[in-house]
Amino acid sequence: MKLSLLDRSRTRADTSDADGVRATVARAVHAEEVGYERFWVAEHHAVPGIASGSPAVVLAAVGARTSRIRIGSGGVMLPLHQPLVVAEQFLVLEALHPGRVDLGLGRSLGFTAPVRRALRRDLDAPDTFESDLVELRGHLAGTADVTARPASPSPVPMHLLATRRGIGLAARLGLPVVVGGPVLDSDDLAPALTAYRRDLRPHLGSEARVTVSLDVLVADDDATARELALPEAWAMARSRRTGEFPPLESAKAVRDQPWPDQVRRRVEASLDRAVAGSPATVRRRLEELAERTGADELLASSSTHDRDALLASDRALRELVG
Repeated sequence: MKLSLLDRSRTRADTSDADGVRATVARAVHAEEVGYERFWVAEHHAVPGIASGSPAVVLAAVGARTSRIRIGSGGVMLPLHQPLVVAEQFLVLEALHPGRVDLGLGRSLGFTAPVRRALRRDLDAPDTFESDLVELRGHLAGTADVTARPASPSPVPMHLLATRRGIGLAARLGLPVVVGGPVLDSDDLAPALTAYRRDLRPHLGSEARVTVSLDVLVADDDATARELALPEAWAMARSRRTGEFPPLESAKAVRDQPWPDQVRRRVEASLDRAVAGSPATVRRRLEELAERTGADELLASSSTHDRDALLASDRALRELVG
């Protein structure tokens, strides 16, 4: 498998949001130094625990500080944007960093009702996702009714962030697919990926390509790695209880707080799903995942409170997979 990183500009309880964005750029520089294939950033709006809602702006900064690693979005939420505007943003990035830009696309409508209202996005609005993808592809290729600028000699590659339903859409449109989250735990995943590879309708020579996105943390031993995974697991559990996704806290700060039974169950379940452990443990888990999915690429979406430990994990994972 090829190996890439997804960084969501996670904030920490003891630092500013600006620190979160700057840390994303620094992590990209480190990822290039140790040999990752791609570095992707995400789009989340008005989330206390995430510093950036603008992938194109962050990617411009990442591209300026790196020279070889591919950069992209995991992903731009297309229902929140006009296809022409997305095409223009990523064509500018391609002009600045030629041959390095990827456009990952998702269909999320926002974390909460107030955010959706601020984005002028109604849950009852017509679903135009598939037609918007086709329109966007035309803008990137220069075949649409209007020509997005700057024109590019080759289209920016599109990837589809997919749930089970989205895997079938990726096959119809001939797009590479990125699967993660709950879909990875589904018993239907392997048959869905088999159908994707069988049914893909190639577009301009495209081929079936599967990327798996999941949390991966590597440390000297399983207990240490599980402790690194705790801050993110705690934040996820808290978000389901309070409706607000918080900044990351240190493992000690998490341990010092009350753990309601429901939160404890959610934290433990999240830790069990994460691929967090010693090099031997992580290798075994990734080999099992590769066998089950036939994945072409791993997109590690890990985060933890300790930034130095995160960079050390990134380096250890690259050595393990590389």
